[in-house]
Amino acid sequence: MSPVPFSWRSCSVSEAVCPYVLDPQGADTHGETARLREQGPIARVELPDGVLAWSVHDYEVAKTIMGDQELFSKNPRRNWPAYINGEISNGWPLITWAAMDTMATQDGGDHARLRKLLLKAFTQRRVDDMRPKIEATVKELLDDLAAAPRDKAVDLKGRFHMELPTRLMCDLFGVPEDRRARVLEGGHKNIDTRISAEVASSNLENWQVEISNLVQYKREHPGDDLTTGMIAAMDEDGSRLSDSEMIGTLHLLLGAGSETLVNALAHASVALMTDRSLLAKAKAGEIPWDDIFEETLRVESPVAHLPFRFVTRDVEIGGVKLAQGDVVLIDFAGVGRDPAVHGETADAFDALREDKTHLSFGHGVHYCLGARLARSAWMIGIPALFDRFPDLELAVDRGELVGQGSFVVNGHAEVPVYLHGKPALAG
Repeated sequence: MSPVPFSWRSCSVSEAVCPYVLDPQGADTHGETARLREQGPIARVELPDGVLAWSVHDYEVAKTIMGDQELFSKNPRRNWPAYINGEISNGWPLITWAAMDTMATQDGGDHARLRKLLLKAFTQRRVDDMRPKIEATVKELLDDLAAAPRDKAVDLKGRFHMELPTRLMCDLFGVPEDRRARVLEGGHKNIDTRISAEVASSNLENWQVEISNLVQYKREHPGDDLTTGMIAAMDEDGSRLSDSEMIGTLHLLLGAGSETLVNALAHASVALMTDRSLLAKAKAGEIPWDDIFEETLRVESPVAHLPFRFVTRDVEIGGVKLAQGDVVLIDFAGVGRDPAVHGETADAFDALREDKTHLSFGHGVHYCLGARLARSAWMIGIPALFDRFPDLELAVDRGELVGQGSFVVNGHAEVPVYLHGKPALAG
């Protein structure tokens, strides 16, 4: 019998399944999923402060859950007894995922109303209209990188992967330059599962204040941006967004909204830097960039364990009995590597594989609004990056890249690179 992994919590006699303690450091996302997969399509996990949940890493089970908002609700205020009863404090590291009033915490008519107000900002026509802005932003960022010392390593994530999505989102929502750092700080802490109770509580309060101040600023200084449009928007019944919905929606899109693209850019860059044959074939047109984009999302989903869904009545799914009020997280990093869908090579990056099925942008009514924008920015940014810096090279071994410090996202803390290849050793 193999030894029990250190991250399995000890069980009481009454527990049928020992919960697996998710690593808040996010140090081994795929290894963690592999251990969870040994328990079946759904595994019991433990979140910070001992909160229990279910992790879903099976493609078909995940798709079923995401497609059934009646049985698997996104609304904690109606369907999570621990939250309703005040057992979840404002110091919980994941509190913003439950406390904010957003599309991601709404179901049915409320969700549809909020989503409808935003859909027009993310149509294919609007994304196409943004192309010149995306190209200009990419060029500016690459120009800034080119000014860096040739023999020094730079953090490509900090200088490019993060900057491109956050600039685009801040421009889209009309966030003034002098407010951007404060608004974005809350988003970074939002996905950090290592933070203390004090930091979590203050972030919830401070971020709400910052976004509330942004809304007030845009009321006084309207512009051609999405925040101004949201303020003025009215649904068919003539009712405006509530203040909490406005703040929550901005929290969702300015915070988590850019994270998918950040990590999609980073993972693709790493894959191309460590497989020069793949890069050469992409540049020669032998492998479409779109195929690399899709395979990146499949094998390295930008999101890992995304909070939350709540079981609305007792149900059995994937051979596991879930109780009303149970918490469910979709393990997107595991779903894309499901061997039941992709066979024995599920863990391998293969841009030529015929089936690149994944759920990294979600499924059903909660499908990612920004998917078109993310694709467009990636398709412009990644080819331009390697055209400008054809000898781009990791400054460390791939295995030395450090996790982002989160089990919510699948990313790296930094991506240190040499822009022009590793410098020759001095004398």
